[in-house]
Formats: sequence, C-alpha cells, structure tokens
Amino acid sequence: MSAVENFDEFAIKVGYAGLNFELIHKWLSQDAYWSKGIERERVEKAFRNSLSFGVFHHDGSLVGVARLVTDKATFSYLADVFIDPEYRGRGLGKLLMETISAYPDLQGLRRQMLATNDAHRLYEAFGYSPVKSPEILMEKLTKK
Repeated sequence: MSAVENFDEFAIKVGYAGLNFELIHKWLSQDAYWSKGIERERVEKAFRNSLSFGVFHHDGSLVGVARLVTDKATFSYLADVFIDPEYRGRGLGKLLMETISAYPDLQGLRRQMLATNDAHRLYEAFGYSPVKSPEILMEKLTKK
C-alpha cells in the first residue's frame, strides 16, 4: 500500500471508549513479541487503567493503539504501541508518537520510559535514548 500523504483519513482518540479489545487482544497475544499469549482480561484491564490512545480509520475501524502508565506529573511508561500490519509503513506510528508527545497531561514529566527490541529509530526521533544509568534500574519479573 502507498504511504499516507494526508492523515485526514485517520484520527487519534484518547481514552479507552471505542477501543476494540477483541482486536487489541489478537494483536498483542498473537502478533506482538512482548506479550505473546497474554489473556484478554489482562489486556483490557491494562488499557482501562492507563492513558490509552487509539488510531482510527475514517470508517471507524481501529488500526493502532498505545498506552501510557503515568501519574501525569513526574513519570510515564509507554507500552503496547502497535499498528495493524496492514497499515504499517504509512507513518501512523510517527503520527501516534507526535500525538502522544504533544498531549497536554504529559508535558513536563521528569522521566518517560519504554522498552523496545526493534523500534529504536522511531522513539529516538521523539527524544528517547538508552538509559544513561542502567545500574540504578531494577525489575521484578513474576508471571508473563
């Protein structure tokens, strides 16, 4: 498919209303390397308890998502950024990141984090960089 020259056929909406959790679950449980096999209830709970963004085609279909875990004052963690494979290569990931970066409640945060295996160039364009002091970070892994 050709690259999108005009984003008028897409809209990004904030909030979980209108999100197709059946589709999001399919994307995350089957297509996303970071969440293979995740339960649908866990996906829905994660989006409902986060600052969620949906990318919608003008026909109303959901074509991408992202969510941020944030206190809207000092910290955010960007997670579950996903564009439907049929819509990739059109700049929608960049459009989504531009929208998130400009979102008023996220201005002035002291730290914004994410984890990625394959999209470093996209996120670097929005100011993300490797952790400068990884020795200060810790994690607790429980069940997947």
